[in-house]
Amino acid sequence: FQNIRLWFDMTVLDNIRIAQYHALGYGLLDCFLRTPRYMKREREIEDHAMEVLARLGLREVAHEFPKNLPYGVQRLVEIARALSIKPALLMLDEPAAGLNSADVDGLIKLIADIHKDFGLAIWMIEHQMDVVMSLCEWIKVIDFGATIAEGTPEAIQNNPEVIKAYLGDETI
Repeated sequence: FQNIRLWFDMTVLDNIRIAQYHALGYGLLDCFLRTPRYMKREREIEDHAMEVLARLGLREVAHEFPKNLPYGVQRLVEIARALSIKPALLMLDEPAAGLNSADVDGLIKLIADIHKDFGLAIWMIEHQMDVVMSLCEWIKVIDFGATIAEGTPEAIQNNPEVIKAYLGDETI
């Protein structure tokens, strides 16, 4: 997720639609003959893609190319693409990386809304503590590959090992 992985020469809508093609429900012959099954499924795919884009406030950029959009909007398109396949778990790897503070605030609200509206579990790797503390119910802190703490945001904030690892040891 840290690097944008969109098809930059396809529209935003096509980027969302293509994610759904793992479960087409029609065959090659349906495609060539443009059968009612093909036409119905293609309409369903497009309607669902537009619904996801609308829910994330991206409907107005549906026919734009991602390469022409700001970085923060491109990240939202990636999230929309992931949501379009109706996952049970959304995994985010440093979703706030490279975002300015206004975009981070918007991202926090967006992730909270996604969790609530889509009913998904969200698993996230993140280094920005405001994002972690605002969104997470349970946190696991890893330092140099070893777990040093696990618990609620309040427990993590007050954990001496976490404070030492991330803020330094005052006695040094």
